[in-house]
Amino acid sequence: MASTDASGGGQVPLAGRQKLPDAVYDWLKAQIMDGELPPSARVNLDEIARRLSVSQSPVREALARLAAEGLVVHEPYRGYSTTPLMSRGQFEELFDFRLLIEPWAAGRAAERCSAADAAALEAELATCVEVAAGSSFSAYGGVIAHDGRFHDLILGLAGNGHLRQALSHSHFPLHMHRLHYKKSIGASAFAEHQRITTAIAQRDPDWAAAAMRRHLEGTRNRWLPVFDEWGGAGIVDADPAGAHAASADPVDAAAGGAAAGGAEADR
Repeated sequence: MASTDASGGGQVPLAGRQKLPDAVYDWLKAQIMDGELPPSARVNLDEIARRLSVSQSPVREALARLAAEGLVVHEPYRGYSTTPLMSRGQFEELFDFRLLIEPWAAGRAAERCSAADAAALEAELATCVEVAAGSSFSAYGGVIAHDGRFHDLILGLAGNGHLRQALSHSHFPLHMHRLHYKKSIGASAFAEHQRITTAIAQRDPDWAAAAMRRHLEGTRNRWLPVFDEWGGAGIVDADPAGAHAASADPVDAAAGGAAAGGAEADR
């Protein structure tokens, strides 16, 4: 099964071994994350179905999943459109929220940590041993998935389902990386994840909380220049020379040594 690229290129095959709704979902998600479907753009369901050579049903199912992630929105009598990019104000509000919740959660996870919990954290780290260098969603999507799973796992280990659910509904890593992806950002975050894991595994709540706070503050500081330098203009390239700024105008969008050194640094 094949489709026409949204940018007007040649045929783009959908993954043959996936179920059809999953393949359509993955393709549409990549189009949004890569800026081929720009922010605040109308999504032409009929055209997407035609170009993918599928019925409307898997497209509707994919759009419903994307709406749950905050990447598209459905308006009565108007249909679906892609959501705007995260604003600086929204970014700062979400980090204020995370800084209230996640250091506590990391400390609580350390207090409750069992050998199985520590193994689960180490297993999650092992899913992202290499930080992607590419600027397309197909290259860095695994980094986003790891980031979301890692933070969700810690909230789960803290044992507070309400806080876990509240943060999961923000889909924060996905919307940050929709703005911009750069390998150095992913590498720094992964090193901090390793430090947080060590602190929790050693059942040191103060270190774990401090390591998480340091990680969140570092992440915020690494991302703020995206707003300062680019105005949140939908960057997906790794450097300014190749930056892709997605149009904000509505369009018809067809498919178109962590334990020792880290403890001292965090305490």
